[in-house]
Amino acid sequence: MSIEIRNESGVPVDETSIISAARFALERMEVSPLAELSVLLVTLDDMAGLHEQWMDLPGPTDVMAFPMDELEAGHRPDAGDASPALLGDIVLCPEFARDQARTAGHSLTDELHLLTVHGVLHLLGYDHAEPEEEREMFGLQKRILNDFRSATAAARRRDAQRSNDDRLLGAAGLDHPFEV
Repeated sequence: MSIEIRNESGVPVDETSIISAARFALERMEVSPLAELSVLLVTLDDMAGLHEQWMDLPGPTDVMAFPMDELEAGHRPDAGDASPALLGDIVLCPEFARDQARTAGHSLTDELHLLTVHGVLHLLGYDHAEPEEEREMFGLQKRILNDFRSATAAARRRDAQRSNDDRLLGAAGLDHPFEV
């Protein structure tokens, strides 16, 4: 699975964790490993322009998703050649997301993970315009995020245990057991 990320927002973010959240969501949704995704982080002004152009709504928003089959190549936010494996683009606005994170009582990174999963689901055809659609999409989003957090925490615990084991083996002189 190929995921490209570009941060043009001026806000420092953990790009690796955003890619991890996107990859986790795509894998959970059983998207082909040949799929390609682009994630673009933009300023408030850029997001406001996209929001106006594509949704005819004023001001910035937190996330927009641009599935490839609904866009004309010359009008994409990062215009490029389309291919059958290209899912589309997710555009995030970290400045907008920062305020939402504060209101929700969690970190900017957590908010960007939520918005990334939300964008992936939009690219896969999920919507929340109707109450039934909203329940389905937000329920799925919540399950994916909970599973992602659990998997991330488990990986951190494994890494910490490995580090502790390596330190203990080193202290005991067993850090290179196969050396003669």
